[in-house]
Amino acid sequence: MSIVKDAAAIAKGMGITFREMFQPTEVENYPDGKGPMRGAKFQQRFRGKHQLQRDENGLEKCVACFLCAAACPSNCIYIEAAENTEEVRISSAERYAKVYNIDYNRCIFCGYCVEACPTDAITHGHGFELASLNATTLVMRKEDLLVAIQPAMPLVPGSSHDVADSLR
Repeated sequence: MSIVKDAAAIAKGMGITFREMFQPTEVENYPDGKGPMRGAKFQQRFRGKHQLQRDENGLEKCVACFLCAAACPSNCIYIEAAENTEEVRISSAERYAKVYNIDYNRCIFCGYCVEACPTDAITHGHGFELASLNATTLVMRKEDLLVAIQPAMPLVPGSSHDVADSLR
């Protein structure tokens, strides 16, 4: 009886295979597809390329506490700290990350660094095009990870003058 069941299961599977074999192939062309990111559709929990965030004043949020590097199971985060001075203010705290590197050759995108950060300085973005044939290009430096400074808000809605222009 089991031989008949096995043969029936194989025949059913082959029937599905032959039916699908003659159907037209549906392909979505990745770079030119639909969607806001040229065809890419992201889930809310997607973990892409890391981003170093800035605060509302444009200063870096990272205070070089090394908690992200300590939480990283693959040891892919390298940080060097430096002291802020009154003349040169990089972050709002006493220290800032002079060097902040993430080696994507080793990163497993686990998210432990994001959870460990007390200032929410490091987050996962939606960058997913990280493939490279050269391993040295997969070491992202602080300049590659920092979010761009947002333009200042206008003083009067509809005005072309912003806060930075009024301070000059």
